[in-house]
Amino acid sequence: MGLKSVLAKPFAAYIASHVRKESLKAIQNQQKWLNRLLSRGSQTAFGKDHQFDKIHSYTEFKNHVPVRDYEALYPYISRAIDGEMNVLWPGKPLYWSKTSGTTSGVKYIPITNESIGYHINSARNALLCYIAETGNSRFVDGKLIFLSGSPGLERKNGILTGRLSGIVNHHVPAYLRSNQMPSYDTNCIDDWEQKVDAIVKETLHENMTLISGIPPWVQMYFDKLMLASAGKPVKDIFPDFSVFVYGGVNYEPYRAKIERSIGKQIDSIETYPASEGFIAYQDSQETNALLLLTNNGIFYEFIAADEFYSENPTRVALEDVELNKNYAVILNTNAGLFGYNIGDTVKFVSKNPYRLLVTGRIKHFISAFGEHVIGEEVEHAVLHAAARCNADITEFTVAPQVSPADNELPYHEWWIEFGKLPENTEVFATEVDLALQQKNIYYSDLRKGNILQNLKIRILKKSAFIEYMKSEGKLGGQNKVPRLSNNRVIADKLKQFMVQNP
Repeated sequence: MGLKSVLAKPFAAYIASHVRKESLKAIQNQQKWLNRLLSRGSQTAFGKDHQFDKIHSYTEFKNHVPVRDYEALYPYISRAIDGEMNVLWPGKPLYWSKTSGTTSGVKYIPITNESIGYHINSARNALLCYIAETGNSRFVDGKLIFLSGSPGLERKNGILTGRLSGIVNHHVPAYLRSNQMPSYDTNCIDDWEQKVDAIVKETLHENMTLISGIPPWVQMYFDKLMLASAGKPVKDIFPDFSVFVYGGVNYEPYRAKIERSIGKQIDSIETYPASEGFIAYQDSQETNALLLLTNNGIFYEFIAADEFYSENPTRVALEDVELNKNYAVILNTNAGLFGYNIGDTVKFVSKNPYRLLVTGRIKHFISAFGEHVIGEEVEHAVLHAAARCNADITEFTVAPQVSPADNELPYHEWWIEFGKLPENTEVFATEVDLALQQKNIYYSDLRKGNILQNLKIRILKKSAFIEYMKSEGKLGGQNKVPRLSNNRVIADKLKQFMVQNP
């Protein structure tokens, strides 16, 4: 055991103890951060426009600060981008984090001197909590790979600008720099396929002990890695590989194929970072729920997902959330975002401490017939069917078919790339359909009322989603395939990759 892994254990025990103590002060922490954010924001243009100096309670805060998405907040962001001081937060942002845009194209999310440390320390603390619980610190002595976007940064009116993963790359602690892979030059390769090929060459003969990234892109790395080593499983290529860190998507649909590629089960740590703030991470291997970080520069609000689009949706603070209820997440941060709809949905499974599951995106659903099927439900259904039918899933997405040919009843259409095909696709489709009916009563009513027919499976060829994402200019990095669409834009583009059902 090396010096780093020896020293990591007492430090991990200290940090894990601190994390536990903080988790039990969640409501106090949240009140502290609301007060602090209002105080710091009161001298900004946004704070003056919203009369922060007159706000003395959460109720008053809600009356003064509406919920906004990026487009609604953009008039303020654009002023800061143009170089104006004290717009959303005192001074200027330290960085602009570029993320995939919606109607406004690329989004620029501010990261400040006050917020950057929470991004870095939260990622570190997730690993330290794992070490403290499991005693496994040996991975700290080996090579650590972070499959992420380019660390290359450009300047926008004097402010460094780039992907969040690239920004964070510049803040990796010095004691881990010698362990970090890939090299800076390789990490700066823009073309994702070329980049993964270069990473394979760099890492093939290294002692990789920790691998981090979004599951579909890690799977792509594993596929190329095994191809370069005559089909050896990853455990034979990297015998000391023991920890997989991921975020951005639910790991479960990918787990079976990834573990088959590795050749064994492996410990995994889920994290919930965003450009807007580091929200939660898995602090224990005993649960798949994530610990909400309540002392992390963020004051959280929540809106029940089923009333999010109503005229006056109810906003609640953390102390008023209910367990097992789907909420849209609203952030107020020390980077100057207030009443900001991040677009994610979560449900709490524990209040002591506050732990949650990420359930999807508020805009990703199917409700073409009033069913309002969400990401958590389709993931549950496909995993249930895969287990029953001895299949596994590489990637999938779902869309409605409202007007099928030949006067058929409408249906949900599932576009699936299998890692391992089910023996009988029709049985698989029925298992998915029944599982979805159990999770969503509205879908069940539509099926039993013969409004919808049984869903249909469209099998896609190998690497179909990689090709699709490449065609959209979204291959790799932090990009993810939407699980659900309420239209057929993605489905129609996937037709070219369909194979005949067996």
